Amino acid sequence: MTTLDELKKYLRPGRVYRRQELAQWSGSVDRHIKALLDEGTLTKVSGGLYLRPKDTVFGKAPAEEAALVAGFLKDDRFLLASPNAYNALGVGTRQLYDKMVVYNHKRHGEFSLGGRKFDFRLKPSLPKKLTREFLLVDLVNNIDRLAESEQEVLARVKEQAHVLRASHLRRAAQHYGNVRTRKFFSRELHAG
Repeated sequence: MTTLDELKKYLRPGRVYRRQELAQWSGSVDRHIKALLDEGTLTKVSGGLYLRPKDTVFGKAPAEEAALVAGFLKDDRFLLASPNAYNALGVGTRQLYDKMVVYNHKRHGEFSLGGRKFDFRLKPSLPKKLTREFLLVDLVNNIDRLAESEQEVLARVKEQAHVLRASHLRRAAQHYGNVRTRKFFSRELHAG
């Protein structure tokens, strides 16, 4: 068995690996990575980041977004969110966006991973999962980045603010809202 075959034993389908991880199983990591890329066992996701794709009946499956982001950040403390999720809130947004937003504690900026666009944004605190309250707060935080009319969307956000549980929305605004967003919800929740 060659050292390349030995290295392949450690590679799990669907998993993202950093170069440093592969180096623990190889004395010639760069040569082995090149060989694995050439034969299709690995695909390059980003600089120093590689995927062992899963084989499906349709071909090689791309990496899951969470696996890409976790490998890139070397951390699993992040929240994936898409501005497309605003469309389900009933506030008049209908645009479709081609990138995911990654709220995290380490990186800031736009990066392409595995051919997909990710907008990394630093946040001091993150919820464990997306909730309607968080999405409503996040929408108001990012209202100036949306294609729709701010006034029309904010008018519908005000209506939704009175439908959701006030205590949960107030807590989401305090923890995740910027100054403008906290003031907006403070006014709306006291007015109702």
